[in-house]
Amino acid sequence: MRESSAAVNDSAAGSPSGSGSEPGGSGSGDETASRTAAPGPEPGASRTGRNLPAAIGVGVLLGALVILSLYTVKQIFVAVVVLFLGLGVFELVKAVAARDIRVPLWPVLAGGTAMLVGAYAGGPVSLAGAFALTVLAVLTWRMFAGGIDGYVRDATASVFVLAYAPLLAGFVMLMLAEPDGAHRVVVFIAVTVSSDIGGYAAGVLFGKHRMSPVISPKKTWEGFAGSALACMLVGAWLLSWLLDAAIWQGALLGLVAVVCATLGDLIESVVKRDLGIKDMGTLLPGHGGVMDRLDSLLAVVVPAWLLMELFVS
Repeated sequence: MRESSAAVNDSAAGSPSGSGSEPGGSGSGDETASRTAAPGPEPGASRTGRNLPAAIGVGVLLGALVILSLYTVKQIFVAVVVLFLGLGVFELVKAVAARDIRVPLWPVLAGGTAMLVGAYAGGPVSLAGAFALTVLAVLTWRMFAGGIDGYVRDATASVFVLAYAPLLAGFVMLMLAEPDGAHRVVVFIAVTVSSDIGGYAAGVLFGKHRMSPVISPKKTWEGFAGSALACMLVGAWLLSWLLDAAIWQGALLGLVAVVCATLGDLIESVVKRDLGIKDMGTLLPGHGGVMDRLDSLLAVVVPAWLLMELFVS
């Protein structure tokens, strides 16, 4: 674990977030040397530094996988979520190792799987019970595996990983378990993704006023406005079409989603800056790691589940 920590630290030292090379960041050292050492943009990169063709291709493939699994056998979608959450948990465990924080990977993976499957099969009570038992198991595991030194630090990080990834993702399973669960999950994902698309388009075209220069220099208020418009339109359309809700209810869902999605992006930005890394991983070309794609979804899922419980009969 300490070897992986050193590896993460080495990579973070050369990342844009570590060097202040993001727009709005503050550089250090000789400016000429920085320009000489800085790598050029990757092929296909947009003006934001993102490989747009790769990002679109990966997004289309993921969307097709989600739709196919949702509308064929629901258990396949459960397996897809378990797989991606497992990859996300692995990224989080590796990322916190950058600060020499030891999170027991296998107990967290096992407990996270139990939480997701339990939520789908047994509802909220099973989700809460699996979470509580997993917390107890992880705290006990860390006590015997790592001793006293750093116990509170590691235990706190372990509970954070459990709550941030599998617990929040469990609410997707609660949606899926409903008779119209496939439609609910599609609405939730589409509204959240539309926040990213609308914000990206508006930010590239009109973005001038930065929302949070310290936390996320690339986010602008114009991008947020584009996210809000896209979310409200998609929410009003899909909630009324797929789930027979009122148009205003769908628009409200979109408005809540854009606020939560933006907060989710900012929260992960803070986490990555604190850990000294640019992305959680490199598994998804044009996107970064799995957690770089799940951050908005995890932030939106609980209010989306709650609003659809209230609006959809």
